[in-house]
Amino acid sequence: MNKRDFPKIHFYDQDFVDIYDKTWTWLLDFCLDPKTKENTPEGYLLYPQGETLVIDQFESIMSSFFLVYSNRNFTANQNLDYFYSKQEENGAIRWKYDLNSDSPIPSKENPEGVSLPLFAWAEYNLFHKSANKKRIKEVMPILQKYTTWLEENFKSDNGLYKAPFEASGMFNSPRKETVYPIDFNTALATHALYMSALGDILNDKDLSFQYKRMYFSLKTRINSLMWDEETGFYYDLDENEEKIHRKTIAGFWPLLAEIPNEDKASALIAHLSNPETFGLDHPFPSLSADDPDFCENGEGFRGSVFPVYNFIVIKGLEKYQRYDLARECTLKHIYYMLDAMFPDGSHAKGDLWEAYLPTKSGFATYSKDETFPKKRFIQSAGLSTIALMIENVVGLSISLPRKTVDWIIPNLEIMGIENLSLKRNMITILSNKSNRGWEIQMESEKLYYFTINILGQKKKTLPIPSGKCSMLIDKL
Repeated sequence: MNKRDFPKIHFYDQDFVDIYDKTWTWLLDFCLDPKTKENTPEGYLLYPQGETLVIDQFESIMSSFFLVYSNRNFTANQNLDYFYSKQEENGAIRWKYDLNSDSPIPSKENPEGVSLPLFAWAEYNLFHKSANKKRIKEVMPILQKYTTWLEENFKSDNGLYKAPFEASGMFNSPRKETVYPIDFNTALATHALYMSALGDILNDKDLSFQYKRMYFSLKTRINSLMWDEETGFYYDLDENEEKIHRKTIAGFWPLLAEIPNEDKASALIAHLSNPETFGLDHPFPSLSADDPDFCENGEGFRGSVFPVYNFIVIKGLEKYQRYDLARECTLKHIYYMLDAMFPDGSHAKGDLWEAYLPTKSGFATYSKDETFPKKRFIQSAGLSTIALMIENVVGLSISLPRKTVDWIIPNLEIMGIENLSLKRNMITILSNKSNRGWEIQMESEKLYYFTINILGQKKKTLPIPSGKCSMLIDKL
């Protein structure tokens, strides 16, 4: 086996395998060396926009969550390191840069060029897929300086942060009066939560405590000022700190930061299954179906389904152990992506898109912009077709520093992963039905700890030795 191959997934529906494979195949077309203009796996992951080569902070952070599974064919941290290299003296890291001129792209609506602060979350994920502690030591001073810049420039007297709603990228969402955005404040709470976790990895108690305090301060304010008990939802605030009662996909960000308690979380999660708000045929629309501005054709952020926001919601569901709902919604979402990829069952046409229709199959539209949605938008689609495929369809959760692989599955199916590189360890985990019943076959070059969790039935952790081995589920 060539160690540089991509990991193979096994699943009973071959179309899921095909869309996963196709994403990896297309990825190289978007990795570019800005100097030579040639495609290279070491290049920056970019979406071409005419002559301008734009590198986007939010896209760069989010794409790292699926690039970590490339068996090192692609560098998951390449784009992130570009942003770190552009940090200014005051700690600022801007939202977008023009790679031709190496300068920030100005914006009237977002003069400071601030983006959703999520670097620490990305670095924590990279650490668990690479076990590279040295990297955390190197990036920590950059992240600390960046966090200080956010505090000095955006923090308000009420403890929440003011930021232009454009910073979220939700360009035509009905949030124009927003002064305190729920997604920006929650993303910052997520960043603080993982800054604290990175402090723990470095055994720096002061650092860990400093960011834990920041996290709890934000958590308290988000719960007291932005939560609405009557509707069971989190809202943006206007300049008078009044809630703006428009339910958007941004209201689910608090799940990711573990902000709601169990009661609030249950009320919020209920919206994801409610056909009158977010539980539509294709989960989850960017605007609640009961909003007067909701459009079935998507109309940008007036109802379109975006893979990047679905990824965030599904990771939030995991924080509250709603694994079955997370998987069910992932499967539905990918089926709709497949319908747009292979319309009428034809494997010749169709593509991956930036956004999809909320009530039927096909890609979304926006009457004011013919370039929406972006076609073959791997930066976002790969979160669904690769990351969610591995983590929520196959159900694997991997931590290299802990030497653990958790397999969370709602029921037994023929599926698994083959030749996934865990640093210098290639692993294969497959479930099959044999004459002796359901069997899990494993192959590994080194020892690791394997936890199987068949929801509601069995949970067991076992040390898996190097070489080949198998286990019978009935014997667990």
